[in-house]
Amino acid sequence: MAGYESRTEPGIMTSPLSGSGAQPLKIDTSKPHPARMYDYFLGGKDNYEVDREAAEQFIKVAPEVRAGVRANRRFMHRAVRHVVAEGGVRQILDVGTGLPTEPNVHQIAHAIAPETRVVYVDNDPIVSAHSMALMDDATDTSVILADLRDPRALLDHPEVRKTIDFDQPVALLLVAVVHFIADAEDPDGIVATLRDALPTGSYLVLSHATGDVHEDRREDAASVYNAATATLNLRPHARVLDFFGDFTLVDPGLVPVPDWQPDEPPKLDAPPIGIYGGVARRNS
Repeated sequence: MAGYESRTEPGIMTSPLSGSGAQPLKIDTSKPHPARMYDYFLGGKDNYEVDREAAEQFIKVAPEVRAGVRANRRFMHRAVRHVVAEGGVRQILDVGTGLPTEPNVHQIAHAIAPETRVVYVDNDPIVSAHSMALMDDATDTSVILADLRDPRALLDHPEVRKTIDFDQPVALLLVAVVHFIADAEDPDGIVATLRDALPTGSYLVLSHATGDVHEDRREDAASVYNAATATLNLRPHARVLDFFGDFTLVDPGLVPVPDWQPDEPPKLDAPPIGIYGGVARRNS
């Protein structure tokens, strides 16, 4: 793959884009990764055979997944437009950004307000490397390698502090990422740490997988995913709602992602989408 050094051991590649000028990042290509599987579901090419095999296993038990991730992506587009155009936010922290798929967050935001500053965060070195390459010509946009499971370190990252002014409103994007945090890892505490760092006028954009809309609750699909990669935690509506804390949800609230302020009529033959999405504002 262009941009990466030669393989140094089975399943491991190194990337020179470590962001620190120190040791290159090790990229494990022997195991599937959620970001690369998501890229495959979207029809992208930035994935490996191991990612494609895991994704195809998931598709067999949850055939609506391709429609779901595309609906989730469109939800993200609409949510970004809302927080920038309607909410007046000019700073975005996108955590768990995934592999770049145009239009990206900064492109959507800059089309409305070119001065908007964006920080992309992901824990996959491949995502980081691809995103850095994409941002070569982008101003006021940064990419960092960090893990949602360590929110304090994420917030204190020098690039985040350089780009984001936490005295001014910020839009925090947690799109299709919190469902990879198991209950034992304290997802409520993680989200609260990030949410509490946001000043008045900020927004939380969050989407999360659920089993609510399917009779089998998609437990078989989750087990396939869990055996292949990071644990997928399907949570019910009330549980996802908790992540918004005391923020005020924008209409229509927490709903399946195709139903959040749709910009086109729903398709009559569309499959049920097991992803909730919501946008909420901090009013005080």
